[in-house]
Amino acid sequence: MNITRRAFCEGTVALATLTLLSSTSLLTWAETVHAQSVSPADLLEPSPLGDRQMGPDNAPVTIIEYASLTCPHCASFHKNTLPELKKRYIDTGKMRLIFREFALNPLDAGAIMLARCLDKDKYFPFVDVLFQQQDKWVVQKPIEPLLAIAKQAGFSKESFDACLKNQKLLDGIEAQRNRAAEKFGVNSTPTLFVNGKIMRGGGTLEEVEKEIKPYLDGK
Repeated sequence: MNITRRAFCEGTVALATLTLLSSTSLLTWAETVHAQSVSPADLLEPSPLGDRQMGPDNAPVTIIEYASLTCPHCASFHKNTLPELKKRYIDTGKMRLIFREFALNPLDAGAIMLARCLDKDKYFPFVDVLFQQQDKWVVQKPIEPLLAIAKQAGFSKESFDACLKNQKLLDGIEAQRNRAAEKFGVNSTPTLFVNGKIMRGGGTLEEVEKEIKPYLDGK
């Protein structure tokens, strides 16, 4: 399931031709065999790209989130559930969130590449803006709105194009998606793992709190 280099070799032009990717591209991710069980040790092993994380390493609760930047359910989770989770648990040292991108389509992969090209301290603010403004760039002609958002994060037209030509980064995104699907049974977004226990669909604040509170008794 290789992503073709041609789809990204021309920078922004690539985003205009993403629908031309072959049937062996990102679009076939759902055909992957689902994992039946998850090893906590394997799950905590950093992704090939290197993980992006909020919260301390020694937090009693670790949530690993697999999310797509073009997924409306992921956007809803990040806008409606995560801010309160962050306030109550991440900022207080009780929980860490490991965020792993799960590309559902080539436009998704392009947006992930841009986030990954930024310095780590700009990563989550950029992802947050992409979710907040998802309706502006997940459109039929995404180049200009995505470039406009990227410029707010410090990209120039040249660095935008250069980022989308990074085949090594694109390969890493594909490897991360394949590993999640084949080894951990991720087949939709958002998918959460709460101390290794899978939660599909993200969930409301109350649903997530129900899962994490047993680990926080007395803390």
